[in-house]
Amino acid sequence: MSRHNVITTFLSVAACKLCRTALRVLKRGGTTLPGRAALFFDKKILEVVSSDMEIIVVTGTNGKTTTCGLLRQALHSAGIDVLSNRSGANLLTGITAEFTCNAGPLGHAKKHYAIIECDEGALKRVVPLIHPKVILVTNLFRDQLDRYGEVMHTLSAIREGVSLVPESILCLNADCSLTSSLAGDVPNKTVYYGIDTATGDESADKLSDAKYCIKCGTEYKYNFHTYAHLGDFYCPECGYKRVTPDIAVTAVKSLTAKGTSVSLRYKDNKGTDVEKDVRIGLPALYNVYNALAAISAFKTAGFNIKYILRSLTKVNSSFGRMETFNYKNTDIQMILVKNPAGCNQALSYLASLNQDYVAVFCLNDKTADGHDISWIWDADYEKVCHDENCKKIYVTGTRGEDMQLRLKYADVPEERIVLKPDDNSLIDAFTETGLPVFVLPNYTSMLSLRHVLGELSGKSEFWKG
Repeated sequence: MSRHNVITTFLSVAACKLCRTALRVLKRGGTTLPGRAALFFDKKILEVVSSDMEIIVVTGTNGKTTTCGLLRQALHSAGIDVLSNRSGANLLTGITAEFTCNAGPLGHAKKHYAIIECDEGALKRVVPLIHPKVILVTNLFRDQLDRYGEVMHTLSAIREGVSLVPESILCLNADCSLTSSLAGDVPNKTVYYGIDTATGDESADKLSDAKYCIKCGTEYKYNFHTYAHLGDFYCPECGYKRVTPDIAVTAVKSLTAKGTSVSLRYKDNKGTDVEKDVRIGLPALYNVYNALAAISAFKTAGFNIKYILRSLTKVNSSFGRMETFNYKNTDIQMILVKNPAGCNQALSYLASLNQDYVAVFCLNDKTADGHDISWIWDADYEKVCHDENCKKIYVTGTRGEDMQLRLKYADVPEERIVLKPDDNSLIDAFTETGLPVFVLPNYTSMLSLRHVLGELSGKSEFWKG
């Protein structure tokens, strides 16, 4: 390293660490500004501070944070210390801050392994600098239309990023026709994961973000759906179809509020098929996909699969994703939703609880959420609104009135919908019901409410975890 590079690296690392320290003294998370400070001195500091590390990158529309959490916990159970952007700051600046703050004064990495969540649009800027061993792509759904446009634009952005690191191994969701198509456009070695069985959801194909064949435009047919456009798809015209997964769930044995039991098929180190019963300590079908994704990336990166299968049984929820709080003897669960497909899965989860509960819908339209909130009209809120177990509904957020209107169109009696102007009045109201509370916020409303709930319930901020 030249004298000039030594100086710029030193200044970059020092600026990043000083900035984060100052922000945390002020009780701020420090996820973006420290990265900007580092990049001010060295535009390629991320390449320096990630050098010689073994890295798994997770990208895609839904499930990134939870999947990273599953991977991180599995590595911890194996006794491996791992770097991860656990706050969810997944753009270039946030990722740069995480690596740089965990480097020595001259940029040498203090940890050998990293699990990194990366925004789909940022992939092309991040992966050429960190050269990941594995890139895991979870799925593609409509998300933040004013930022990304339709799913094909997002797919193109991911394809561009992957093409810059042909040495990285891809882990792809075989059940997503969009994600799976990446393998045909890039030279990367590919591993597939998926669900090999129908899930019993008769409304699974009601919402589709990929109805027509990506190769020829013919409408897909399905042997079965899991949810949205995921499932055993095939094109009757050109023959494009789901690839048989390398790692698959062959049976979903139970789905409860406490977790999920499945049968898992994979190949051992000798190439022999193994079938094993696995328990996942998280509810809902989309967490089966998250667990499959994590298992696939973990095994592909060369780790012993036994560690992740063991850790899945006692997995902790990620920041704002099925995260639980207790305040005033009220159990509160927070389930981040940001697009119709993910929202429908969360609503299905609530409708399956078979217990009385309170539902809370929080909707903001800030930049990090996407200003276009029209997606709420495609989500099936009727699942909860017509559920006899849902005893009360609260709405809040900068677009709380829009959510209130959406629920009225779902034929919810007006007296059942209570609009609250802020987080504190909302919490005061729902903790008086004496019932379990399930909060479905989008991103910035989740950050705001989680901060208040964390202080009231004694739970630490994400950056203290």
